[in-house]
Amino acid sequence: MSFIDSQQINRLHPYQREVALAILNSIFGRKGFTFSVEIARQGGKNELSAQLELLLLTLYMAEPQNLVKCAPTFKPQTVISMIRLKDRLNNAGFNAIWVAELGYIIRLGNARAIFLSADESANVVGNTAHILLEIDESQDVNQGKYTKEFKPMGATTNVTTIHYGTTWDDSTLLEEVKQTNLELERKDGIKRHFRYDWQEVAKYNPDYLTYVEAERERLGENHPLFLTQYRLLPIHSGGGYLSHQQMAQLNGEHTRKHQPDPGKVYIAGIDLAGEAEEEEGARLRALKPRQDSTVVTIGELDFSICSQVIKQPRIKVVEHYWWTGRKHAEVYPQLIDILKNVWHCRKVVVDATGVGQPVASLLRQSLGSRVSPFTFTARSKSGLGFALLAAINSGRLKMYAGDGSPESQESWSEIEKARSQYRPNQTMNFYVDPTQGHDDFLMSLALLVEAASQYTPRGARGSMREE
Repeated sequence: MSFIDSQQINRLHPYQREVALAILNSIFGRKGFTFSVEIARQGGKNELSAQLELLLLTLYMAEPQNLVKCAPTFKPQTVISMIRLKDRLNNAGFNAIWVAELGYIIRLGNARAIFLSADESANVVGNTAHILLEIDESQDVNQGKYTKEFKPMGATTNVTTIHYGTTWDDSTLLEEVKQTNLELERKDGIKRHFRYDWQEVAKYNPDYLTYVEAERERLGENHPLFLTQYRLLPIHSGGGYLSHQQMAQLNGEHTRKHQPDPGKVYIAGIDLAGEAEEEEGARLRALKPRQDSTVVTIGELDFSICSQVIKQPRIKVVEHYWWTGRKHAEVYPQLIDILKNVWHCRKVVVDATGVGQPVASLLRQSLGSRVSPFTFTARSKSGLGFALLAAINSGRLKMYAGDGSPESQESWSEIEKARSQYRPNQTMNFYVDPTQGHDDFLMSLALLVEAASQYTPRGARGSMREE
């Protein structure tokens, strides 16, 4: 059977076939190449992998040989890969022949596909890759784990290895393999690194083009997630959180308000002071350093920009409240009055991390389900930071025009000093270095964006649901 004439391979898009043929050439020629494959998110990486696995199991079904595939987690990533391969086996007419073994092996005849977790705690030593070794989402796999436990699986067989993924920063396993491959290509001219961004994928799929263009409008072309997952360009940690262009986009022309306009919808984001950093203060400071002010940011929602692409309203920051050195018990009555009686806020998201939890509970008792507590963790804060960037990039978030007030000056000072740090597993941190100031206004602004995402119009004629 000629792999070039294989029905499975011919079914793939041209860019997928280019990768498949290079991999199969290495396997059948016993060359033992290591490939790096970057394909834009939802661009067919998993289908390419499944079709390769189907073909190889078919070709080697008479031999007791293994292919091994790992992903950063067993659930859901590895499980999804197993389900896809089972579906392809069934589609190819093998539904009565393939067998599942031990919950992580799919056997066709004597050939096996072994699916493993690359989590640092996973016990994977002892497996051998005879046919192929696949590293899925390689940018999220620990380099030490791969080098010590996965790479040796193919040592005695000179196995062909593939690293699939999307770019992140310049410190990932995928980036390391990519740079090695590019250097080898310069020396011998053999292509080992394959890169297909969203524009290449969209040539063969009009629906994908429509989807990604909508994502670009929603997130902004230079949003870290769009930059890495669709444009396949790496990001660099330690820089400013917002660029000059993004700060210009954030700067609005509307005037600050001290009371609501009739018929408008208002929301709030509240970052609470840390008070006297209690027992777990050291851990919390790592997430939210030097928080000694309580900041309330009031936003007005404008639903006129909502469309098929931009489904969320514009958020106009219209007012700030700022208390420094005040205990929560002292501020609480004012908070209730401001949120309930002055602005009639429909949605409030409040920092409920550590000592903020009791205040969040009291606010919820007084204001009901319109109050949502937000607990800062590394992952939840990352999501908050990405959402804030998306709101700014899409033009949905605007600050009131600078009025020279202390609140305006402090908020812009924090915005200008904010830094970003990108971490493994496509997460980020955004913060103001404690040596340069505080980040209370910045976090309150991010919580305001979260409040907007949680508020939805009730229905048909634009009437708003009371939260």
